[in-house]
Amino acid sequence: MLARLAAKRLLEIRQAIRPSLQASRSFSTALNYHLDSPDNNPDLPWKFSDTNKEKVKEILSHYPSNYKQSAVIPLLDLAQQQHGGWLPVSAMNEVAKIIEVAPIRVYEVATFYSMFNRSKVGKYHLLVCGTTPCMIRGSREIEDALLKHLGVKRNEVTKDGLFSVGEMECMGCCVNAPMITVADYSNGSKGYTYNYYEDVTPKGVVEIVEMLRRGEKLPPGTQNPKRIKCGPEGGNTTLLSEPKPPPCRDLDAC
Repeated sequence: MLARLAAKRLLEIRQAIRPSLQASRSFSTALNYHLDSPDNNPDLPWKFSDTNKEKVKEILSHYPSNYKQSAVIPLLDLAQQQHGGWLPVSAMNEVAKIIEVAPIRVYEVATFYSMFNRSKVGKYHLLVCGTTPCMIRGSREIEDALLKHLGVKRNEVTKDGLFSVGEMECMGCCVNAPMITVADYSNGSKGYTYNYYEDVTPKGVVEIVEMLRRGEKLPPGTQNPKRIKCGPEGGNTTLLSEPKPPPCRDLDAC
């Protein structure tokens, strides 16, 4: 009797704190345990589509048959693309069956990497780099502009289901800070893209959102017309000629 009451009380506490946990979620790792919901529970059937079953075979062919578990990340990525940008627990269970491991081994990966979303995201999932160089260059203002324009909080989805905004750590192009990533799940795994937009401004990211809303595609990369890729604004001021080869021994004379 006491055990039943304790279990009931624990469930009530979990349900009470769950909304605040989801509201403050920044990364996949922030929600490191699963709570069943009507649209995310192990009883819901989930299978790869016929087209993606062929992709599964192709992915598995890259690994020795006794190392199927090495395919866990690309298979989870494919499942996420198929499911509109997030991973339900039933999809993780299906991946575990395919690579023949205990489901917990797949959960460990899905909860560790921030690229895996375990709650719903928009068809266009916008990720703002939050690492120091981007922060110094105005990433917080970039995020504020997106959230204000879309009328959502971080990791919330707009009412039309088109957009969500999250944070990501270091996108690896600090010289072009600040930057955002757009994960495009609007056409499932068939038309999935994951593009970087660099040297962005608060006004510029709002324009990117509106272009996506209209179905237009902006070329990825730097959004500063005065730069070429990661070169300096206005062009090079040093290293204007071909570099001399490094001095070395004449190996043929040895």
